[in-house]
Amino acid sequence: MSDNSNPLDFNFIMASSVHDMKNSLSMLLHSLDEVSQEVNELQLPVADRMATLQYEAARVNNDLVQLLSLYKLENEALRPHIDEHFLRDFLEEHIARYHPLFKVKDMRCELVCDETLSGYFDRDLISGVINNTLANAIRYSHDAIRVSAFKEEDGLSIMIEDDGAGFPTVMLEQPGKLTEGVNFESGSTHLGLYFAHRIATLHTQNGKTGTIKLSNDSKLGGGTFKLYLP
Repeated sequence: MSDNSNPLDFNFIMASSVHDMKNSLSMLLHSLDEVSQEVNELQLPVADRMATLQYEAARVNNDLVQLLSLYKLENEALRPHIDEHFLRDFLEEHIARYHPLFKVKDMRCELVCDETLSGYFDRDLISGVINNTLANAIRYSHDAIRVSAFKEEDGLSIMIEDDGAGFPTVMLEQPGKLTEGVNFESGSTHLGLYFAHRIATLHTQNGKTGTIKLSNDSKLGGGTFKLYLP
């Protein structure tokens, strides 16, 4: 006989499981980084495959971070911790994570940001947005990515551009909308953009709210992701 006096909260169980998986995957990524460094130092022929493995593991980790953050948002358990950060150091740190893959794919990633530029935002939440956007740019670009940050309209903007095919029209029109179902050609549900939109709107200042914008006017000829933080 089943006991229904204490029914299972499946959402809570899923969130707890995602949290455990994220922690385990973070440990795996750390170990992969250490092994990859040794492989590169020894110039072993498996270096290319190691870089790809790191990239795919990082993508899964990004997805888990997004799922857990969105769960907390829906349950009003996520509050941004706003602090001042210097953008060049912040962006260099995230770009450095993908250096092994840039080398394997023979890609270049340019960073354009003044060393004195700073902004106020939640470091962990914006890190999730930047990591996911960089991972997608690597996946869809040919051989060039451009990351830039600059002051704009009493706030801060971060742009990630690529030289790929650009964004489809439906994404340009509603970048923050979570689509129903899956695009089986790309495997995308637009979860990353929905996550970026929700995180951006958590950042408010003087009546202004953070936004994301997509366009196909990249200086490299592909798509542009723009994050504005007031």
